[in-house]
Amino acid sequence: MFVDEVVIKVQAGDGGRGCSSFRREKYEPFGGPNGGDGGKGGDVVLCGDHDTNTLLDFRYRKNWRAGRGEHGRGSDQHGHTGEDCLLKVPPGTIVTDEETGRVVAEVLGHDERIVLCQGGNGGWGNARFKSSTNRAPRRANPGQPGERGTYRLVLKSLADIGLVGYPNAGKSTLTNAITHAHPRVAAYPFTTLQPQIGVIDYPERHDRLILADIPGLIEGASENRGLGHRFLRHIERCSILLLLVDLAGTDGREPIDDYRSLLHELELYDPAMLKKPRLIAANKIDQTVAQEALPAFQEACPDPVQPVSCLEGEGLPELLDALYRAVRGSAPAEAAPPSE
Repeated sequence: MFVDEVVIKVQAGDGGRGCSSFRREKYEPFGGPNGGDGGKGGDVVLCGDHDTNTLLDFRYRKNWRAGRGEHGRGSDQHGHTGEDCLLKVPPGTIVTDEETGRVVAEVLGHDERIVLCQGGNGGWGNARFKSSTNRAPRRANPGQPGERGTYRLVLKSLADIGLVGYPNAGKSTLTNAITHAHPRVAAYPFTTLQPQIGVIDYPERHDRLILADIPGLIEGASENRGLGHRFLRHIERCSILLLLVDLAGTDGREPIDDYRSLLHELELYDPAMLKKPRLIAANKIDQTVAQEALPAFQEACPDPVQPVSCLEGEGLPELLDALYRAVRGSAPAEAAPPSE
C-alpha cells in the first residue's frame, strides 16, 4: 500500500534527574557530595532511507517517543542518555508543524539525519553545587522535559522520470514492462489508484533510473479533482516527464488532444512543469489505427515521439535508451511549448 501523507505525534525523552548523595566509607563517615548527573533524553530523529518509498509505517502507529534519560546515582555515576527514536522516511519527505503550518524539515538524501525534537537535558547532581562556602550541598536538579509536537509528513517522490497519462493509456502495462514494480493491470480506467515507484535497471551501464507512475489524470486534476494534487506533487522533482498517449484513440479521444490536455493540466498546477524536458511515448503502435495516426501526431507534436507497444514490447528498448540519455545528460530535445 502506498501512503504519501500522515499526521503523527512525537515526543523526545525527558532528561533524568540529578542525584543528591554523599560519600560514606568506613574511614570517612562524612565525605563530600558525590551525586551524579541525570542522562540526556533521547532525540526524535528523521532519517532518509532509499529502501523506503512510502509512509506506511506511520499510518497505523501515530505516536512515537524517544527514551528517557537515566537518573543520576551516587558515587559520581551519571545516568545514560535515553535511546533516540529513529524515524525512517523516504527521501523527498516534507515535515510541517500542524499547529503553525510551518515547514520544519525536508529530507532529501539517503541517510540524511535531521533532529525533529530534542531530548531534555539531564539534571545536575549535588556534586555540581559544591563550593568553598557550601561543602555539603543537598541540591539536585530535575531533568528538563523533551520537546514534543504534532507533525504532518508529506511525501513528494524523488524520481528521475515522471510517467503521466490519461486513464487506460497503458501506464501500468508500461511500468510492468520496464521496471520491477508490478501495478495492477485491467481493461478499465483508474486501475492504478496510488502512485507507483519502479526501478529501471541498465545493467550494461551499471546504473538505474527511478520512475514514478502517476495514476491517470482527468480534466480538472490541477484543481484537485480526482485527488489531482496528491498525484501531481509526485512529479514536481522529476528530471524528465514521460507522457504516455493512446495513439489508437481507444476511448474516442484524439491523441493530439490528449497531449495538449495533459500539458494544460500540468501548466495549471505549476507552470514550472512545462520547463522540464519531455518525451512522448505513443502507445499501441501494434494496432493499425495507431500506425495510421502516427505521422499526423508526430507532425503536430513539438516533443520527441517514440512509438511503442507496451503490450507487445515493440519500441521499448529505444524508449529506454532515450530516457537514459535524457536523464543522464544528452537529452533528445528540450521541452517545447504546447502547440495550439
